[in-house]
Amino acid sequence: MSDTLPQRQRPGRLPRSARRAQLLEVALEVFVEQGYHAASMDEIAERAGVSKPVVYQHFPGKLDLYLALIETSCETIVTGVREALSSTSDNRRRVGAVMDLWFAYVADEGAAFRLVFESDLTNDPTVREQVDRVINESAAAIAEVIGEDTGLPTEAAHLLALGLVGMGHFGARNWLTSASSLSKDDATRLVGNLAWRGIGGFPREDQPQHDTNQGEE
Repeated sequence: MSDTLPQRQRPGRLPRSARRAQLLEVALEVFVEQGYHAASMDEIAERAGVSKPVVYQHFPGKLDLYLALIETSCETIVTGVREALSSTSDNRRRVGAVMDLWFAYVADEGAAFRLVFESDLTNDPTVREQVDRVINESAAAIAEVIGEDTGLPTEAAHLLALGLVGMGHFGARNWLTSASSLSKDDATRLVGNLAWRGIGGFPREDQPQHDTNQGEE
């Protein structure tokens, strides 16, 4: 057991869904601190204040628990991208909302971000599949909007969408890991403006070509 983090007070009986959520929360701490290989189910059980058989009632093994965490974290990102896109019909604001989603996730859920994108198990096919899912499903959602607005072929819209996802993903990741002096809001604004100046150059089908740069700063 860690000397720096005391065992949680042993809780009473919880509903199954609440117990599962508690175990996931504790496991996230352990996996991020120690990495997958060094983490143990004993440590997770001890910190959660339950017996190891209770952990196994919810997750058959350590990999199952880890994959459940990965899946939950990935779903948070993908759902967030979709919500950002649907939050407004103004495309410039959509771009800003998507970029804000990436930076906010990194800033507020740094542990979960590291679990997904800096795992020591990313070579495992099941883990890699979940990580790739974040990129692919986020890009698919953005590509749908680009295709609808510009009339570009599916492959072209998807390529542009992947570029936007990459800007958000790698920009936010670098901002976090480099301990940048830029505030989250400043970093988000910079990347968002760059992204908009690029994607804003593709005219909407219902907009004359000469108006494509309307609204640029």
